Amino acid sequence: MVKRGVPLLLLLLTSCGHPDGVMTPVAISASAPPTSKVAMLVATTREPSGDPGTLFNGERSAKPHLTQITVSIPPKREPGTVQWPKQIPPNPATDFAVTNVQQIDTVEQGRAWFGQHVNGGHALVFIHGFNNTYEDSVFRLAQIVNDSKMQATPVLFTWPSRAEITAYQYDKESTNYSRTALEQALRTLAADPDVKDITVMAHSMGTWLAMESLRQMGIRDGHVDPKIHNVILASPDIDIQVFAKQFVEMGEPRPKFTIFVSQDDKALAVSSFITGRVSRLGAINPAEEPYRSKLEKAGITAIDLTKVKTGDGLNHGKFAESPEIVQLIGQRLMTGQTLTDSKVTLGQGITAVVGGTVTNIGTVAAATVAAPVTIMEQPLQKRRKPLPADETLGGDLKPQTLTQ
Repeated sequence: MVKRGVPLLLLLLTSCGHPDGVMTPVAISASAPPTSKVAMLVATTREPSGDPGTLFNGERSAKPHLTQITVSIPPKREPGTVQWPKQIPPNPATDFAVTNVQQIDTVEQGRAWFGQHVNGGHALVFIHGFNNTYEDSVFRLAQIVNDSKMQATPVLFTWPSRAEITAYQYDKESTNYSRTALEQALRTLAADPDVKDITVMAHSMGTWLAMESLRQMGIRDGHVDPKIHNVILASPDIDIQVFAKQFVEMGEPRPKFTIFVSQDDKALAVSSFITGRVSRLGAINPAEEPYRSKLEKAGITAIDLTKVKTGDGLNHGKFAESPEIVQLIGQRLMTGQTLTDSKVTLGQGITAVVGGTVTNIGTVAAATVAAPVTIMEQPLQKRRKPLPADETLGGDLKPQTLTQ
């Protein structure tokens, strides 16, 4: 049962550490091997640390801050991995390294940066999850952007996480603390004439922040800003019934929703235990009832990664660590394409469930995807009008106890 496994899972969650000071920019010599560069805009509700090596800590700031950061990515590395330096300063030939940091003080400066880095008018806003430092989130977004080859301008929203496993409740309250700041960041981005569309991608506890901000926007305006085309929720650490309410209350038209789930997600098993054994959205089996019917009615695409294998011992970061999945995000979901045609090349045995029919899609792309990925999807143009709150995803959507 989950209760017996919690101490081991807590140990796993706290076992990884990285050197401090990685945010100090380093110079790359002309003779160094060529590296990839990812330039991003970072908005945060964290408090400045006063240390150029960390920039921001896990405490809450009275006002948001904006920074532009460029990350260099070494040429030889396994896709899906972050090459943390073993010592400071990092070696750009072998490590992820920050090469540029500049504080941005006004909205005009932020828009000027976006205008210089506009990539087809597409913007990706990434919101990290529980137990993340500022540098964790910066390097993770750089890895996702690089490995997915997405044509979009990356924007990171990082909220005050103390990056301590015992600070789960503090982190959760920090997401609530940050929801208005994220809403305002999305509004500011949508108001920029250089931005054609926005994809919001959130992970773990960050999915709660994303849903709360979108819900808040919907309550204010009656609907989410129309430039927000896609919302991707990876391993969502959200009570299923609460998600149903958030989804309905953001109004319509809604963005296109895609969720990545995995029934072997150990971090969500711990979250379920902490929150009173309430099932988390990211741990459901979308092929089973009542989830299958509810998701279809809501027009939500659910991608089951349970049998996809990565190097993540917690099975909580598969969306970023599987080369095939991260490329799916960059090449199809980011552009609003469907997943039910022959151009999808994720792995052997991929199936799609659309309107009650099951069809095979895709071809063999890599041996790392060793099992089916079950996809449930209802095309955007076939969405139904919003159902009452007790019929959309709630109602008979009963929690199930997670065990391991």
